[in-house]
Amino acid sequence: VEGVVAQAFYVGAQIMCWTFIIHYGTALFTASPYNMQEQAAEVLSQKYNIAAMILFCSSRFVCTYLLKYVKPGALLLALAIGGFALTLATILIQGIAGLYCLVGISACMSLMFPTIYGIALKGLGEDAKLAAAGLIMAILGGSVMPPLQGAIIDLGSVNLGALTLPAVHASFVLPLVCFAVIAVYGFRTHRYHMD
Repeated sequence: VEGVVAQAFYVGAQIMCWTFIIHYGTALFTASPYNMQEQAAEVLSQKYNIAAMILFCSSRFVCTYLLKYVKPGALLLALAIGGFALTLATILIQGIAGLYCLVGISACMSLMFPTIYGIALKGLGEDAKLAAAGLIMAILGGSVMPPLQGAIIDLGSVNLGALTLPAVHASFVLPLVCFAVIAVYGFRTHRYHMD
């Protein structure tokens, strides 16, 4: 059950980060000092989205290699902590550095899906078929969370007392929560497999 929950939150985080990178970049590039036209900003933002996907694919090879030396639960925990930190930076850092952090999240997401899948099925025997079906159905998480992030973006800005953030920045609190859930799962599985 924990694996299904972690997988749902992972898929939600991935879809949100890749879908709303264009909104994030467009908001950045249409503002000062760039002052680009919206269509040009969207095109440039799509290039950052492509860079994120290239980083995702290349990081998958690196993380697969690391599995020779690091237990899956420990790697999942490290990737989730990295994703959490980069998402927090995406929320709080204004400017191009925030967009770079958003692109960097893809490196952390690269091996999460297969790692969660493998950990969740380990040692289940005959129940593995049912668990595998649950893990695949967890992909539904990817369709549930982006509309919530879109609703936050539609607010325009979010006032947190002394801190006012553009809503597109604040909306990344949802992937932040997703990475926290994945980190807890990674910690619990790492601890479980260490015993």
